[in-house]
Amino acid sequence: MLLPLHDKNPLKIIPFEFVTFLILGVCAVLFLYQQLLPGEDSYSMVISFAVIPAVLFEYRELASELVRIPAELTLLTSLFLHSGWLHLLSNMLYLWIFGDNVEDCMGHFRFLVFYLLCGLAASFTHAFMDPTSSIPLVGASGAIAGVLGAYLMLHPKVRVLVLFFYRIPLPLPAFLVIGIWIGLQFYAVYNGSPGNTAWWAHIGGFVAGIILVPIFKSSSISLFDRGTEH
Repeated sequence: MLLPLHDKNPLKIIPFEFVTFLILGVCAVLFLYQQLLPGEDSYSMVISFAVIPAVLFEYRELASELVRIPAELTLLTSLFLHSGWLHLLSNMLYLWIFGDNVEDCMGHFRFLVFYLLCGLAASFTHAFMDPTSSIPLVGASGAIAGVLGAYLMLHPKVRVLVLFFYRIPLPLPAFLVIGIWIGLQFYAVYNGSPGNTAWWAHIGGFVAGIILVPIFKSSSISLFDRGTEH
């Protein structure tokens, strides 16, 4: 419905969004590596490192040859895998637009920890809401939802250029863009929307981002204070 393209929010503290760029690079490299694997090996990689709620909560077990890490670690490893080009590119677009300013307000190391904690919360929320599911969960969107929650708390008035219905360019305040996005997640959950989107992961990550941003932001940064209308 609203595809973000750019935000008018230059960096003010850090010279470059190193961690945001690093996450983008890791996700891209792992996806390209997965594409180079034979089909069966690519599938095995997903099964081994994705969150599978039924495995996490011990309702079922993976075949021994697929167990490469403890199930608890998949809450994090799943954040760096993606199911297709569109999945990867859409997630990386959101991270590129919104991640740099959140990293700017937190600093590199704190932003990395924040990102991983939001992803952890997102993955666990998804698994907790459907603990017997055997469907693998992969993707960075839960962690990026946490970034959106933080951005909303830090820069609500910043103008974001979006494509409305993927066609009409509109500059809208961040609180409206992000508010519509999270509203759609709750709407999808309420209506039991079908499909392979992990709506609860998005909600869990978003709530975690809102809760954690006051802890992880630099002490010199005020909430709701840096964003200005343009």
